[in-house]
Amino acid sequence: MRRRASAEPRRPARTQPIEQRVLLTATLCLLALGAVMVYSASSARNLLGGYGDGTTYLVRYIALGAVALLGMHLVRRHGYELARRATPLLLIVSFVLLVLVLTPLGTEVNGAHSWIGPGILSPQPSELMKLALVLYCAQFLSRHPRRIQTFGGMMSPVGIVAGAACLLVLIEPDTGTTLVIAGTVAALLIAAGVPLRQLAIVAGIGLVLVLLLVLIQPYQQARLTAFLDPWADKGGSGFQSVQGQIALGSGGLFGVGLGQSVQKVFYLPEAHTDFILSVIGEELGLVGVLAVFSLFGMIVWSGLRIARAAADPYAKLLATGLTSLILCQAILNIFVVLGLAPLTGVPLPFVSYGPTNLFVILAAVGLLLSVSERNRAGLRLVDPVRRSSSRDRGAADRDRRRRDGGARRAGAGGRRRAAG
Repeated sequence: MRRRASAEPRRPARTQPIEQRVLLTATLCLLALGAVMVYSASSARNLLGGYGDGTTYLVRYIALGAVALLGMHLVRRHGYELARRATPLLLIVSFVLLVLVLTPLGTEVNGAHSWIGPGILSPQPSELMKLALVLYCAQFLSRHPRRIQTFGGMMSPVGIVAGAACLLVLIEPDTGTTLVIAGTVAALLIAAGVPLRQLAIVAGIGLVLVLLLVLIQPYQQARLTAFLDPWADKGGSGFQSVQGQIALGSGGLFGVGLGQSVQKVFYLPEAHTDFILSVIGEELGLVGVLAVFSLFGMIVWSGLRIARAAADPYAKLLATGLTSLILCQAILNIFVVLGLAPLTGVPLPFVSYGPTNLFVILAAVGLLLSVSERNRAGLRLVDPVRRSSSRDRGAADRDRRRRDGGARRAGAGGRRRAAG
């Protein structure tokens, strides 16, 4: 028995699942592209404006990205259980910070009070709220699957909590983040099995409220007018949309060359943040834009595959919500740049310069990897049981065959003796 056990070949170590490798590859590729394009989009304007040697935003992006990647690694190892325990605290802190933004502590940038305190590292509480809502909704929906089947059960407390968060973000005003939150929560509700009719009623009510708030704010009215016909006021409210479309159209198939964009220097506002995709389209062409789309497609495929492999309802909803968060933000930014949505101020995940957004997005990737690691741990626990049970069944089959063979031989010998 000892010789047979020692002669058995050792099983090779379990390789990293394909979804983890694809997710990490796409994330690192987008971060590398982001570093290159942030430098390209900001260096010329900084040099011409006398703001250093042109590497200011590149150095900041690399430093923030390094810290965020370290955080992603820590979240990957310990984030799953920590997220379950810290969700209530994170949600409360996010609400408190959103309220503080509306006080004199909030900093106004481009007409919106979305940051707390001055400085380049001032946090943006609405970004933290996006992650907190995903964790909260995944936890509540997994614990109360039957309660959310009714309209009242869906609205209390998920609808109330998400609605209050959207209202505070919308007052800043930050319509883009509000749309990202609404889309992410809607995706979670659909994944949890909420009837679509109830969801449509809530969406209709929310749309009416958003339109009413837009109509009473001149800042939002100008953006809506620019979206409907940006070329009618191409030197005013439609300036940014028009310049972004010109940049995309100027790139052609392969672009004008890395670093050769003209729009980013003299015409395109927020080139290194909200409209960095326009710079990619001008310098790298349609090929570069399609490469960005493909990388986001890889992330979405990996996230949904992780969600499908999860055995725990909470893990399934968490992976679905995190994937939806990245997807909703990417789609909204792409639509704005293409002129398919009003200006919202939402950065392109991983690629745009945005300290708080970069930390939140990489934390979401770390949580996805943590869910995947939990799936692997479950499989490692199940596999030995399956192997032992299969060995037991094989041994039982062999014993049964020996008994049956012995009985048949004994019966045949008895019949021969009787015949003799």
